[in-house]
Amino acid sequence: MTTAIATRTVASADGTKIAYQQAGSGPALLVVDGALCYRAFGPAAALAKQLQDQFTVYTYDRRGRGESGDTKPYSVDREIEDIAALIEVAGGSVNVFAMSSGAALALEAASRLDGIAKLAIYEAPFIVDDSHPPRVGFQETLDALIAEDDRSGALKFFMKTVGAPSIMVTIMSLTPPWKKLKAVAHTLPHDARVLGDRGLGHPLPANAWPGAKMPVLAFVGGKSPKVMHNAQQAIVDQLPDARLVELPGQTHMVKAPVVAPHLVEFYRVV
Repeated sequence: MTTAIATRTVASADGTKIAYQQAGSGPALLVVDGALCYRAFGPAAALAKQLQDQFTVYTYDRRGRGESGDTKPYSVDREIEDIAALIEVAGGSVNVFAMSSGAALALEAASRLDGIAKLAIYEAPFIVDDSHPPRVGFQETLDALIAEDDRSGALKFFMKTVGAPSIMVTIMSLTPPWKKLKAVAHTLPHDARVLGDRGLGHPLPANAWPGAKMPVLAFVGGKSPKVMHNAQQAIVDQLPDARLVELPGQTHMVKAPVVAPHLVEFYRVV
């Protein structure tokens, strides 16, 4: 019989309640989701299950998702404060694993916050050169669609912009998970703000994350497009203690059994 893991909350600096779960034992590990994902939808639960024998794993709902609050107006600074609150809950020091746009958020947090011992990221979706068309108008279009409460429209625009074929998007819109996606579609502009202008095809600015001096491991899937490979290499080149690991046969979809052994090795090496 599986014991249910209790959901807890912590108040962020602005008073917003952030829902999280804690599982396992060992060094603290915080998982940061990408766009549209939260504890009940996405890879975080599977990752926690894979890692909880080695770590005390903290998974949480980013603000506006799942059981967390959504105090307005949104700011990337508030999301970084959410991470700071969770670091305090975990005892003041954590390892972090962050995925997709969550990786972009975690890089900002690692540059600004104390208490992140090691950081692993999976395919931060930057565009740093001409290997992919720039996401011109990405933020503005998502803002407009959500302002009209066109959540399905925002989801379709987002998915097509990040490379999903139109026919796949149409099929997805007819499946049961679409309802869960619509429930968090209003947070898509949040992730666009996290990415900022790093989807426009410009090289990363020099010293982009000056405070991120901890060891960093960047993952890229072997089957992921050139734009992802180039972006992760650009991130690694910016940081003083970083390396890139290519996962053969993998794509942007995080598979817990594949990535977990690499995380265990990375976090456990002193």
